Amino acid sequence: MATLADVARRAGVSPATASRVINGSSKPVADELRERVLRAVADLRYVPNAHAQLLARPQRSVVGVVVHDVSDPYFAEVTRGLQRVATDRGRLVIICNSYRNPERELEYVEMLRGQQVAAIVLAGSGYHDADFTALLAEKLAAYEATGGRVAVIGRHEHPGDAVMPANEPGGRLLGAELCRLGHRRIGVIAGPRVLTTITDRLGGLRAALADGGVPLPDGRIRYADFDRDGGARAAAELLDAVPGLTALVALNDSMAVGALTLLRSRGIRIPEEISVTGFDDMPVAADVTPALTTVRLPLVELGARAMTLALDPATDRRRVEVLPAALVRRASLGPAAG
Repeated sequence: MATLADVARRAGVSPATASRVINGSSKPVADELRERVLRAVADLRYVPNAHAQLLARPQRSVVGVVVHDVSDPYFAEVTRGLQRVATDRGRLVIICNSYRNPERELEYVEMLRGQQVAAIVLAGSGYHDADFTALLAEKLAAYEATGGRVAVIGRHEHPGDAVMPANEPGGRLLGAELCRLGHRRIGVIAGPRVLTTITDRLGGLRAALADGGVPLPDGRIRYADFDRDGGARAAAELLDAVPGLTALVALNDSMAVGALTLLRSRGIRIPEEISVTGFDDMPVAADVTPALTTVRLPLVELGARAMTLALDPATDRRRVEVLPAALVRRASLGPAAG
């Protein structure tokens, strides 16, 4: 297999000149020398080393994305938006699944920094963990000092560009609708307590219920894994512990689907006996039975806007874009039973 030195020798140029031609360096090379190098590449069937090219090019072509779990429908939709913009800009995307493990997230940031990617996008919730947050900020600052770009989706303690889903306003929309329909005994299926996303959604819901004079004691909240099985387990705990609930509010659609499954297994009619709502409006929300009332977030657009911020030139000030939430009324929510 031919090497860069072989190409340089065949073309009668220095290895540095051969490298500049092959790797697309911005440093000028005479046309005659360029033609000799390219002819030598063709004659020797030389295949450039991709890693060496990445290091040599002033325009880095790879973007790193850290998500909690790309198999989660939420992140699958966000990733679609991220990849759409990256593809349009001629960039390759590396997807890293942290599985909501902060230590793994730190490792991925360090690895992506070592690979000298053009940008890093953090596409999952922030954490209520001061030590982790400080260490992550330190690693991102070191990466940005080398010319890298960072953008985040959601509430993170990072001073850079951010795209914010309207989690707190979305919670308020749900709370106001529940009050309008006469619900006063409401159970909440929340995700992991450590996530800022859960804090924001629950905070908006609590505020709207308080405005309507509806109590939400801590005993009616269950924290669970952010997936279907977590939703089913939390729904079972709430039904067993709090008789007479008229509504279950799940703070993402996957958990809401789990709650629907649990209720059907117990022969409980939805929404005649108990209503169920979700959050995010993932594609499955319209397909379950009954169709799920939920808060719609523009998931694909969240990803697209974050990637755009990451790939656009840096500015002197932080850019924060808030994308709105909307309530989607479907069959799983009705007036309070009784």
